[in-house]
Amino acid sequence: MSRLIRKWNLIADRNPKSPISERYRMLRTNIEFSTIDHKLQIIMVTSSRPGEGKSITCANMAVSFAQANKRVLVIDTDLRKPTQHHIFAISNHKGLTSALLQRLEPKDVIQQASTDNLSVIAAGPAPPNPSEVLSSESMGVLLGKLRQTYDVIIIDTPSIMSVTDTQIVATQSDGVVLVIDSGKVKKEVALKAKASLEHVQANLIGVVLNNINRKQSESYSYYIRS
Repeated sequence: MSRLIRKWNLIADRNPKSPISERYRMLRTNIEFSTIDHKLQIIMVTSSRPGEGKSITCANMAVSFAQANKRVLVIDTDLRKPTQHHIFAISNHKGLTSALLQRLEPKDVIQQASTDNLSVIAAGPAPPNPSEVLSSESMGVLLGKLRQTYDVIIIDTPSIMSVTDTQIVATQSDGVVLVIDSGKVKKEVALKAKASLEHVQANLIGVVLNNINRKQSESYSYYIRS
């Protein structure tokens, strides 16, 4: 089942010449040139609420960066309802929680994706206290080690309005991309999501509008914060 999910959703890998894959390349380019002040090495992806396509956006972004010969790592920090192991068809037996709670080395939990230059750390076994795990000193130490190995680290998080976990990860990231389902999410909800990120002084670098009218765009649009 997981392999079918991966084949269906990772369009940047399955069909790199498609218009949607080109949108992901545009997203990658816009992120790379969105700031000149500091390097965006750790990029967090979230949404205002569940079901807006943030995990798929995260995975396809990672594929696009890897296709540009970047050393890329995806980390699934949604410790309550993880998705990346399904998308990439990998095991969730060991993952982020294994590294943080069992003191495993990064090499013991990193798995290789089928895309060249792309690795994944699954969420791992669900802990009883996700927020405490993500805010631990061990999390900061782990990210510090991973910065030395990868050019780009893309982090999948829960939706910002659901739990506090996302705000915690936002403070550990260099930039945040907010995914919004333009067909379902009301303006006030999107603004609340933006305010939640601003509350922890997250660096919101842009918004991905998902499921917009195909006559306006093939599927995805990206707006850099002005």
